[in-house]
Amino acid sequence: MKHLSALLLFALTAAMALPAQAQLLPQAQANDTVSGTQPIDRIVAVVDENVILQSELDDAVRSIKQQYANSPGQLPPDDVLDRQVLDRLVLMKLQVSKAGEQGVRVSNDEVDQAVATVAQQNRMSPAQLQQAVEQSGQSFGAFRDQLADQLMVQRLHQNVVRDSVTITDSEINNLLASPTYKAGEVHLAHIQISIPAGASADDIHAAGAKAQQALDAIKGGMDFTAAAIRYSDAQDALDGGDLGWRKMDEIPPAFADTVAAMKPGQVSSALRGPTGFHIIKLVDQRAPSRQVVTEYHARQILIRPSELITPEQAHQKAQDLYKRIVDKHEDFAKLAKENSKDPTTANAGGDMGWFQRDQWGATIAQQLSQLKDGEVSAPFQSEAGWHILQLEGTRKSDVTEEAERNQARQAIGNRKAEQAYEDFLRQLRSDAYVNILVPALKDPEARDKT
Repeated sequence: MKHLSALLLFALTAAMALPAQAQLLPQAQANDTVSGTQPIDRIVAVVDENVILQSELDDAVRSIKQQYANSPGQLPPDDVLDRQVLDRLVLMKLQVSKAGEQGVRVSNDEVDQAVATVAQQNRMSPAQLQQAVEQSGQSFGAFRDQLADQLMVQRLHQNVVRDSVTITDSEINNLLASPTYKAGEVHLAHIQISIPAGASADDIHAAGAKAQQALDAIKGGMDFTAAAIRYSDAQDALDGGDLGWRKMDEIPPAFADTVAAMKPGQVSSALRGPTGFHIIKLVDQRAPSRQVVTEYHARQILIRPSELITPEQAHQKAQDLYKRIVDKHEDFAKLAKENSKDPTTANAGGDMGWFQRDQWGATIAQQLSQLKDGEVSAPFQSEAGWHILQLEGTRKSDVTEEAERNQARQAIGNRKAEQAYEDFLRQLRSDAYVNILVPALKDPEARDKT
């Protein structure tokens, strides 16, 4: 079974049972029974008004172990793994609950679409996916519920970021003009040892000691991925702390200079950040390059069906106009101004200006690739109606500066969004009532305080 690639951008980093890609999870099966027939389950944690059952925890742990079946040595001891998984289940419960409080709802149709996406990524039909889920021991209803939770968390993330992140042109200008601006991209992995909101001096000291312990393990030969799984408490810990490729200016300023001075394969010292201690590995890097694209200059005539014109009549009118242009050599711009129903180009004689290939949508892009300069397309249909397209010309254009501004905007947005949601999650966890009922599942430091 292949994993789902990028179903839900944020939810897949937040969901515990589906940590990086949607998977088929086995249904919980308790080993203990009463009189050999009744499965035994228990509540392992109370999360506000919700509970986490032993069976849920067992399912999630089993899923993680399946992912690392070929490299089990990278996983921490079972007791550590259980606590890590439980912590992520707690955070998932809190996020889903918060999304519900904000009125986030997911329809059956949306879940159906998510199921279809999972099936497509796994090269299956939805029916084959359902069969595979049930053969793995999990109910398909539970699988759908997991996807619904992921969708809700994704929308919660969007709501938080939308309400708290703004980007101005001045910020973009300042970033590009800054002497510390660094272009290029880096592939990073990290280990995060978080400090709770309102942390005491003892909490900070304990986090720093744990970070140093992780760093010592890496220096002693432990693989960074294994160390991230064992020591990190970030949401991506069970994926080895992999942050993927990032623009240099997406990196928090507190760490940017450190990363800029590193070479691929190097690991940083334990760095103090606003949310805790971080150990960063520079996996790889790549330099920026000039971006040259092909731009097209074209004109179009659009005939829309309406209450007065049926789809068939619209098609016929487009055919008639095409013949007038091709056979009678009538002026395309004049006919566009008189007949086109596209509000953005009609008054300009159908002139679409210079644009990149996909700017006007996939249907027009496909036609452009088949035309030569000066050539007129036969009428073709899109969701908007019937089009006639004339390619005026093509050119190569250097869009590096524009791309840099877009990248700067994205870098600022990503940095702000990441920090905003990290702060949101810390506050959410701090404000929640969480009671771990099984002593072995409590953090060792928490057990020492009790």
